[in-house]
Parts: sequence; structure tokens; C-alpha cells
Amino acid sequence: MRVRIALGLVTALAFAPDVGAKGSAHHWETSPHHLSALVGTTYTKECGNAFTLGIDYEYRLNDFLGVGFVAEYAFEDLDAYTYLLVADLHITNNFIAQIGPGVEFHGSHKMEVARLGFLYEFETSGFTISPQLHYDYHRNHKSAVVAGLAIGMSF
Repeated sequence: MRVRIALGLVTALAFAPDVGAKGSAHHWETSPHHLSALVGTTYTKECGNAFTLGIDYEYRLNDFLGVGFVAEYAFEDLDAYTYLLVADLHITNNFIAQIGPGVEFHGSHKMEVARLGFLYEFETSGFTISPQLHYDYHRNHKSAVVAGLAIGMSF
């Protein structure tokens, strides 16, 4: 059920018109700090879908590059904490590729993780809304796919 809701939201936002006013300043031009909260799902072959919550902080260095961190928790059978250092590559003002290394914890078990993800950021009334899709590669373990919707703001 959660997967269907998340996919419905992502699809609706993907086909929605750009809600940012043309010619207005992009949020990073007024402040380089951006914080967002993610609601989504993490899929693995072993555990299926797990409800996921996360936070993402970015410090924007220039038009193209932002750096930051991601912290996520996947609930249910997965029961995993993921922490990543990421680079956000702003291909356009709205379309962003996210890459970076990190670590994931399953109880006392720790494993390395590398993320490659994409998000599309809509701006409206000082907030951002971004559907996201990420692939998390785990060396010597099954990989995961994280899909969700993030709501954020600059500060």
C-alpha cells in the first residue's frame, strides 16, 4: 500500500507543471543551506519493502555542486540505519544526481554502502518538494532501492 501511495505521488509530481516562478531566484541563491525530510520505501530482495524516513542536508557551493549528508532509517524487517556523505550534482536547477559513500547498520552488523540517486526538485512558497529514486550498492551484500518524496526548505 505504501509503495502505491509513494509511486502515485512521484508520478503526480513528475507530470505537474514547474511551480516555481520563471525568472525568480533559485532557493540556493538566498541561502546555501537546505534541509529536507524524506518519506519513502526501501526495497531489498530479502526483506521486500520497508517504510523509510530520512533527512538530507546540503550546503550549496555553486550552481553545479552541493555537498552534505543523508541519514535514513528503514523500519520493519529491514531495521537498518544508513548514513551517507553525498555530492549533489545539479544538472539543472531542478534535476539533481546524488552520489556518495556511507555506512549502514543492521543491529550490530556494519557494512559499506555507495549511493547513486536522482531527484527532481520543485520549488513553491519557500519550500521544495522532490520525488527521489536511489540505488544503494552494498559490497558483498544485496543492494537496495530507495524511493520517496522529500519536503525541504532553505535556511
